[in-house]
Amino acid sequence: MNTPRGVATEIIEVVVLALGLYLVITFAIQTVHVIGLSMYPTVDDQDYLIATKIDYRLHAPQRGDIIIMRDPFDSSRDFIKRVIAVPGDELLIKDAKIQINGRILDEPYLKGKEAWTVNTEWPGPGPGVPATSQRLQANEYFVMGDNRNHSSDSRSFGPVQRDRIEAHAWIRVLPVTHFGPITGPRPVLLGPAPTARARLGDRQPAFL
Repeated sequence: MNTPRGVATEIIEVVVLALGLYLVITFAIQTVHVIGLSMYPTVDDQDYLIATKIDYRLHAPQRGDIIIMRDPFDSSRDFIKRVIAVPGDELLIKDAKIQINGRILDEPYLKGKEAWTVNTEWPGPGPGVPATSQRLQANEYFVMGDNRNHSSDSRSFGPVQRDRIEAHAWIRVLPVTHFGPITGPRPVLLGPAPTARARLGDRQPAFL
């Protein structure tokens, strides 16, 4: 038979556990139901994911991270995208090739996938003006979907601000046949970094 003190102790334990779970769900993790194919095949339509909010309280988003961000036009909706370029990067997309700081970005997670044929240039050149690289400002991130031909991303709405990025996608929980981390291979900058002298001498005026 439980004593009054024993019952009170159990109630306190349940309340503390419930509070702990609430804090974890609210401040540490985010559940994500993926709708759409913009990140296919890395993430598929109707996948369920767990994303961590703690990562970006400790450090800034990194190139290659798969992120959960607020829709730039509707804060009630979330997007899932991949970080392509980070603050301070000089970015140019030409003929479906990404150049960051004068180096080609190799994306192993795209190999063997559908050829990239839609929105293959950024920034878009104006009439009679050649495309030039654009430097991302402080707190700006350039994001894209892995399914390049079927993704609304920074190529159309521009770089996103840091405060629009909510969480780092971490684990796929459904379908159970694909349970596990979704991190995968990371993008790599190819070739040596241009010297300061070469970059300064070769640089064309950038849009700011």
